Amino acid sequence: MLAQDGLQNNRLAQPDKTALVCGDRRLSYAEVDAMADRLANALIENGVKRGDRVAIFLPNSIEAVIGIFATLKAGGAFVVIHHTVKFEKLSYILGDCQPAALITSAQGVGSKLRTAQESLKLVVLTGSKLCRDGGELGFHWIQKSFPAIRPSVATIDLDLACLVYTSGSSGEPKAVMCDHSNVTFVTSSVIGYLENTAADTVLSVLPLSSGYGLYQALMTLTFGGTLVLESSFAFPVATLEKIGKERVTGFPGVPTVFATMLQMNLSRFDLSSLRYITNAAAALPVSHIQQLATILPAAKIFSMYGLTETKRALYLPPDQVGVRPGSVGIAIPGTEVWIEGPDGERLGPNAIGELMVRGRHVMRGYWRSPEATSKRFRPGPNPGERVCCSGDLFRMDEEGYMYFVGRKDDMVNTRGEKVAPKEIENVLHSLPGVIEAAVVGVPDPIMGQAVKAFVVADAALLKEADVFAYCRSHLQDFMAPKYIEFRSELPKTSSGKVLKRALL
Repeated sequence: MLAQDGLQNNRLAQPDKTALVCGDRRLSYAEVDAMADRLANALIENGVKRGDRVAIFLPNSIEAVIGIFATLKAGGAFVVIHHTVKFEKLSYILGDCQPAALITSAQGVGSKLRTAQESLKLVVLTGSKLCRDGGELGFHWIQKSFPAIRPSVATIDLDLACLVYTSGSSGEPKAVMCDHSNVTFVTSSVIGYLENTAADTVLSVLPLSSGYGLYQALMTLTFGGTLVLESSFAFPVATLEKIGKERVTGFPGVPTVFATMLQMNLSRFDLSSLRYITNAAAALPVSHIQQLATILPAAKIFSMYGLTETKRALYLPPDQVGVRPGSVGIAIPGTEVWIEGPDGERLGPNAIGELMVRGRHVMRGYWRSPEATSKRFRPGPNPGERVCCSGDLFRMDEEGYMYFVGRKDDMVNTRGEKVAPKEIENVLHSLPGVIEAAVVGVPDPIMGQAVKAFVVADAALLKEADVFAYCRSHLQDFMAPKYIEFRSELPKTSSGKVLKRALL
């Protein structure tokens, strides 16, 4: 199966059903698939070949979704780039992936990049009345000028479907190579444990440039549901009102989204249609899980863990949320995980080590980066198989449920002890008035490293002395922060993860 097959199958099975809602626009499956066919034919006619990359530099939009599926239909690999990326980083990414085409709304940027990037054969402009000007075509003109006929391209499941760039928190961003079999396996596995059906309506505020946001589109248009695509969670009142208006059943989020929601009076919104909510990108604080379970008793809560190199790795079944709220669960269906010590030995319950991931969701490696690939991916038990070394520390309970401890390079070495920032952050999040918290280690001449906490809080409820006192009463002495700094917000990646390097 190929990544675009779900959309095409649903065009045949339920052509008139609403597939995509964005702003005041609503498109059926027949309309979405036909628009993707037209754009795919335009790409092919203008030199995009099987295996070529197509960059999509757009905010969440109908045109971005069409661009994704059109690229797949043309036999290419799409690269969605966050629309707020600055020109220097955009140029780096395009120079790295060497796309044959660029789909963007920024006419000036498109022209400038086409001059600089020799690989670009075509620029498609979505926000322009342009028809055809050399190597630039207007998106709307394409929809009037090319046939809605499925292109005949010989694509197989081992061909690349997309490149997903990591956030680049350390050094330049790297692109994870995802082939069609990776994409369809992950899609099928996650749809299975979420129990998605065509009756589901999913509202996503997550950027399509992130794996978490991207798969909301790929999954929903595969299981035949309706995707309500929002630009962001910048206007939470409007987004939560839309949940009631569209009778949304699935709401994926990240800790920042749920922290914002929990500061609001949610009783004023009709959230009764929600069947499930999911959290990924970073672990959801236990206190936030408990609050959400109280406020939304009818909604199943799925706490999950993943990384770009595998998309999803773990999920906590909803019936375990009340039993072990600090866990991010077990391996997703069809995969295997375990914890290894420093010498490669498998560790048993309660020991801390690196999470290893095995399965068809382990991606192909990093684009044009064999050295980085060899560090992250190692040979598996079967010839030709890859196992992903997550780089994250976990522990496992007696029943095999996994608990995130921290990044290997985030551990704080203080007073001769190794401290997991996540443990301190959980305590901080349990303090009333704390909205978000992040913990790092800073150099200290006596202790080696000292614990420093960055806190976003309600200033009317909390003072620095209150936070110090709470930590001292809930943490061992060596774990209690030496420094506390209040911030109005924490720096984050486009996928919602706190960017701790920017705090140092």
